[in-house]
Amino acid sequence: MKVKDCMCSDVWCVKPNTNLNQVAKIMSEKHVGCIPVCDDNNSICGIVTDRDILLRAVACDKDTKNCMVSDIMTCDVCTCKENDEMTNVENKMSEHQVRRLPVCDSNNKIVGILTLGDLTKNNEELGKEQICTTMENICDCNRNNNAE
Repeated sequence: MKVKDCMCSDVWCVKPNTNLNQVAKIMSEKHVGCIPVCDDNNSICGIVTDRDILLRAVACDKDTKNCMVSDIMTCDVCTCKENDEMTNVENKMSEHQVRRLPVCDSNNKIVGILTLGDLTKNNEELGKEQICTTMENICDCNRNNNAE
């Protein structure tokens, strides 16, 4: 199965100079937990999650009306391609312990997003056991600590 068969293609993006209040409002209105950050060419340059806003801004007493998404976003974004095999992408999600992967075309432009929810919606095709293993690996807080 390919990523394009599982992903959500209705993705909202913001620019790096968007303030955090605006980003939080979009997340609330669209019922999403993350938003890709794209440059003027619509190429991905970061990603911000609801958890980023909470831990990197609110918990640090930043003024969310004046704090830009570029101040707290993750810049080293793990992505996948729409023609990638789901087995490989599940392994990538497990390895990097990410719940959401932006899906990009060959020019690094956003074409969709793949989430844990998308995996569970396709559990018959992907296999419930494999999805459970992926989720367990993503959520294993001690995994990286055990390697030391």
